[in-house]
Amino acid sequence: MPRNDRGSATLWGVALMGLLMAVAMAFALAGEARVARHRVYDAADLSALAAAELALVDPESACARATTLAKANGVELTNCEISGAVADVRTSLTISISGLGVRTLTGRSRAGPASPSPLKLRRAERAEGTHHGAQPEGVPKVPLLAEMRRMG
Repeated sequence: MPRNDRGSATLWGVALMGLLMAVAMAFALAGEARVARHRVYDAADLSALAAAELALVDPESACARATTLAKANGVELTNCEISGAVADVRTSLTISISGLGVRTLTGRSRAGPASPSPLKLRRAERAEGTHHGAQPEGVPKVPLLAEMRRMG
């Protein structure tokens, strides 16, 4: 081994450790941002559900309940709108990421009663006698079993 190459493995080892530390830090920072993003969206979902639960019963206190729940989850409720039985909320969380500075993450969620499916609507219309054979918009026409037997 030539005299001028002595100790070069130590330098390569230090360089490799530095590279591994940089990669580990990048993963840690990405993980921190991802956890914060989930936190702000989860808080928005929970706040919207809490507000929707009170939307019809007590609309005035629905947003207050959503604000309390958002604060309990460590985020700020930036907007709350109640429209009938539907609650629409927005949350935000400010985080500081090393090397990237301060960032604000936002989340949005809507909650309310589920709309009935077209099949349930058709069944309800038939039960009430208001169904006139019109195909609901957006629902593909499926041949009835009797028609299929006649065809084939």
